[in-house]
Formats: sequence, structure tokens, C-alpha cells
Amino acid sequence: MARSNYLFTSESVSEGHPDKVADQISDAVVDLFLGKDPVARVACETMVTTNRIVLAGEVRSAVPIPNSEIEAAARETVRRIGYEQHGFHWNRADFACHLHEQSAHIAQGVDESGNKDEGAGDQGIMFGYACDETPDLMPATLYYSHRILEKMAQDRHGKIVDFLEPDAKSQVTLRYEGGKPVGASALVVSTQHSAALSNDAGQKTLRDYVMTVFEEVLPKGWLPSDQGQIFVNPTGLFEIGGPDGDAGLTGRKIIVDTYGGASPHGGGAFSGKDPTKVDRSAAYVSRYMAKNIVAAGLATKCTIQLSYAIGVAEPLSLYVDTHGTGTVDEAKIEAVLPKLVRLTPKGIRTHLGLNKAIYQPSAAYGHFGRKPDGDFFSWEKTDLVEALKAELA
Repeated sequence: MARSNYLFTSESVSEGHPDKVADQISDAVVDLFLGKDPVARVACETMVTTNRIVLAGEVRSAVPIPNSEIEAAARETVRRIGYEQHGFHWNRADFACHLHEQSAHIAQGVDESGNKDEGAGDQGIMFGYACDETPDLMPATLYYSHRILEKMAQDRHGKIVDFLEPDAKSQVTLRYEGGKPVGASALVVSTQHSAALSNDAGQKTLRDYVMTVFEEVLPKGWLPSDQGQIFVNPTGLFEIGGPDGDAGLTGRKIIVDTYGGASPHGGGAFSGKDPTKVDRSAAYVSRYMAKNIVAAGLATKCTIQLSYAIGVAEPLSLYVDTHGTGTVDEAKIEAVLPKLVRLTPKGIRTHLGLNKAIYQPSAAYGHFGRKPDGDFFSWEKTDLVEALKAELA
């Protein structure tokens, strides 16, 4: 039997966190290639450290893209985030690109040929999840962790405050009663700051500011009653941050990217990969289906798993779990979903419109729980609701 009263925690990291800088650069490269060739293949890994940006991976494109354009995309990403520090500067950091042609052996398994449908770019398992804890059908702990850092980034970019630097982390622990979130029991923010705040008065200014963010983002009455459970820069000063303070790599924040630990994760990262990679596209369509199930009122919580084999088009399995909250048998939902969405790699990309330059915005503050906007975040649409209701009536 599921517990109804408990504490649960999720964390988020800002766009300036070293790993997120790497993710955003990798997705800028994906967007650069897809913007010139919608069927380009990209697997781009990024490493950032003190004044150094290094790219490696495999690409294939009908439109040649010079390294100078790739470098410009990487530097512009760092500039947009806001890094103009002595130890990491968008214009002064050394840049190295080690991208090379995609393996012909991988390509032959993925490409369509004759009667062979396009296969998955790799084997693996992918999960999607949705719940009714927030309007975006996301776990509340992660939802509020993201919103705290988004608000701080907005204030930094908008120059509402002048002491925040790009690197930051948040963590939200919520108290659940009857299975529903009712308030925060602990809050944590660690944020890089300017040298002007490196004294006791400055640290108080920082804490007072973060408290206003908590009050604005969290529902009224949700702040912890114990002020000792609110932690702002608990280790003290945080002047040296970003890639200068800690190296960053693509794909190291996969729980932040997804559901904050509320759902299983297949282990594959998203950023830096074109949508033939089912690590990305199948995770997106799994979220899409789970969200539509919850939005249709068929469950208040839903987990979906898909699995694939490299070079094989059809998924090996589709699993639906509504965690005892469903109004329809899961096996019936499993039978209906493939009628509504073709779950081959090509079918997913076609249904969700994924062969476009749409990925860099997903690389910070979560790939899920975002607002659909034109071509962006199509996997967050709830346009299957009526069809699901009709099929399962």
C-alpha cells in the first residue's frame, strides 16, 4: 500500500551550473545542425572547465557546418547565460571541437532502406511520468525547485538585483498528507554571488532576497515553520562558481531534467542528441502519453516505460502503471496508445515535430512541465485527451 504521509525532496540547478552550461552548449550544436539539415545526426558531448570549452562526438549532415559556426554557437550560449568572469568568459575561453563523422555501423542500423523502417539509434529503456500535483502535471517538489531558480535568473538578467552570478542550486522538501503536498519542511538555495556580498551584511542581504523569492514562488503558508530549516548558502561564501569552480559535463543532471526522483529513469541523457536517439525522443513521447492520461482524468498519477533495440523500429515493450489511481485497466490503455501514436522513432518524431531546432530551451529548468509554444515543447501538449476518452469509454 502506498504511503500517504511523508516527506519528499527534489533539487534543481540553474542555467549557470557547470553541467547545465555543458547541456546548453550541446543542444545549441543540435539546433545548429537541425536548423540547416532537419535529418542531421548529432551526438555532441561538452566539457567545460576554467576558461575552456571542449566538444566531442559524432555528426552527419548533408549541409557542411564549419567549426567556426559551431564555436560561435557555443560562445553565444555562454554569453547568453551571463559568464564574463575571470575564470570563465564567453569570449576568452579556449575552444576545441573534436566532432567527427557518425559511425557507418550505427548509421546502417538507423537508416531506412528498402522495406526496412528507420530503426532506433540505440537500445535502452525510457520512462515518462505525470501526476496531478501541479497545473503542469509535474511533481511539486521539482516544480518549485525549478521555479525558484527561474525567478532568480529573471531577476539577474533583468538587473532587479546586481549581486547574483549565474551558478545556483535549489532543493525543496515538501510535506505530504493524504498523498498531497501541503507545505515545505525544508528549503535550500546555494547561489554564486558578487564579491560585494562577501561579508556578514552581504550574506544577510542575500538571505533576505532569497526569502522574498521563496515567498513569491511557493503557495501562501507553505514556508517552513522552523526558520532553521531554510538554508541559504549554508557553506558560506560562494564567489568562485560555474565552470571555474567545478568542471561540467553534458548529461550529468538527468534527474533534474526529468521528474526529480519521483519516477524511474532509464539512464540516458537528452541534451546533445538528435531525435533519432530514443534516449531523447522516446522519453519525450512517454511523458506526452503519461501527461495526456492524467489530463484525461484516467489517473492522478501515471508512469510509462518504453524499450527499444538498436536498429529495430518498433518498441520491444510498452508498460503503463497508474499506481492504483486509474479509472481504466492499464492493459486497455497499453492497447490503445499505439493506435494514437506510432511509437517507432520516425513515428514519434513525425507526431511531435521533433526534427527542428527546438532543443536549447529545454536544456535548463527541466525538459518537462514546460509550456508548449509553437514548435517548442510539443510533448507537453494534451491533444490526445479526447481521443483517449473516446477509445476508453
